[in-house]
Amino acid sequence: MPVGLVVMKWDERVGTEILAKYPEEIIVTDKTLMQVYSTHEYSGESGMISLMVGSLNIASYYTGPEKGYYILLLLNLDDDPDSYEGGLVDVSRIILQNLEDEAYIKLIPSLFQRLSVYPTLNNEQQLAITYQDEIKRMIINRLREEGVVSKSELMVWLKDKYRQGFVDLEGVLIELIKRELIKEASVKGMPSELIFLIHDILMLRVPPVQLLKDPADRGLPTQLAEDYRMEVKKFFQNYRPSEQDNLRVIDIVINPQVYETLRLLRTAIVTKNDLEKLKKKGVEDVDEVLKMLWEGQMIQVFQDEMNNEYYALLSDFYVDLIFPKYLLNIIKSEYDRKSKAEQVLVEYLNVLEDAYMSVKSAPKSKD
Repeated sequence: MPVGLVVMKWDERVGTEILAKYPEEIIVTDKTLMQVYSTHEYSGESGMISLMVGSLNIASYYTGPEKGYYILLLLNLDDDPDSYEGGLVDVSRIILQNLEDEAYIKLIPSLFQRLSVYPTLNNEQQLAITYQDEIKRMIINRLREEGVVSKSELMVWLKDKYRQGFVDLEGVLIELIKRELIKEASVKGMPSELIFLIHDILMLRVPPVQLLKDPADRGLPTQLAEDYRMEVKKFFQNYRPSEQDNLRVIDIVINPQVYETLRLLRTAIVTKNDLEKLKKKGVEDVDEVLKMLWEGQMIQVFQDEMNNEYYALLSDFYVDLIFPKYLLNIIKSEYDRKSKAEQVLVEYLNVLEDAYMSVKSAPKSKD
């Protein structure tokens, strides 16, 4: 479990300079900061390093010489720094997007909490965070249109499209490979490595089917069951999936306190007293969580004749990988138009076949 987060920069006049840290009471010596700086300087490139300095286990991410920021995650001795790499990449970009007026400083506590739970996130949460990231989403959307693109072309395209600043393409691609969304490979005769889309992300709101089967069995008074079904039906009659709505829901569900509450609401219709028990699981502000879920149109509140309130899921959210069959039509179209080299398209068919066979042979989820 991480013990602290430090944002550092190198100053030619004073040397290493701490710009922000959390919690405030943590102490990192100048000697330790200098060792982190020197280790990054050895490679001179953006990316993560891990090192042991005395009793400190440190995972440090360097944004590269253009911006020159160092984000240090201080860990316990038995923590694995590599398991935090994807989280550090994401947090680094958030910090760089909020440099103006030092807006990132007030975000440091929440970013630390986000990093702390990163290795324990389940597949659903990891995919949601992946899609929330603007750079990853841009790459996924481009690959949905073309299927395959060279790494060199992707870098030039991103620099042109993403003018807000820093892009660590290598770090981004590593995360997309870990999530099994892309594959990177070389093809004979091609000057640059190629990036293939091998899975896509399906995400949309879905009705809380298990709750709707028998709301009374899940905690809702019998006289309110039909009202609940009508509210869910009314919502989904007007619902249209969109990227904007997906991002809105993702912003809510990646909050650790909200997600813990959502896990309970997926299994039961509950009272405020039931929700207060979640404080033992880290849900400290139940009212704020309920406000977020209400504004995101994810819950509905029902009241019985005794004015007791019951909180029920109005819409759940589904996120998972799918095999992108539509890419076969894209490959055919690119072959007909000769917009991609034949050897690239042949290799892509092989890559997709491998991905499809992996899906077919994987054990099916009980869910």
